[in-house]
Amino acid sequence: MITFGLKVSTGMNKSSHILSTSSNLLGLCFIVLTSLKVLKLQESTIIDEITGIAAIGFMSSAILSFLSIRSGNDKATVRYENIAEFFFMTGLIIMFIITMIITFDIMK
Repeated sequence: MITFGLKVSTGMNKSSHILSTSSNLLGLCFIVLTSLKVLKLQESTIIDEITGIAAIGFMSSAILSFLSIRSGNDKATVRYENIAEFFFMTGLIIMFIITMIITFDIMK
């Protein structure tokens, strides 16, 4: 196979990327939650509940990707990585929905 100098990924090293990105997005969720508390908007919108769900998804993703990195068993590594990827994508989709709600001022 010709790679033209590019690193070919087999998919086994996704966990480190998922771990760092999900932890950063978890911090973003905490910033959104803190901003809603400071602005006293948590009673008037459902954004804080949706953001909490996204935070749970990113936290689950971070924990599972860490377990994938630390696991010595190849089957367990792949299983943890796949589940972490699912939670990560779920968190991303939820954050996209939150962004659309805030951007288009859907919630009053």
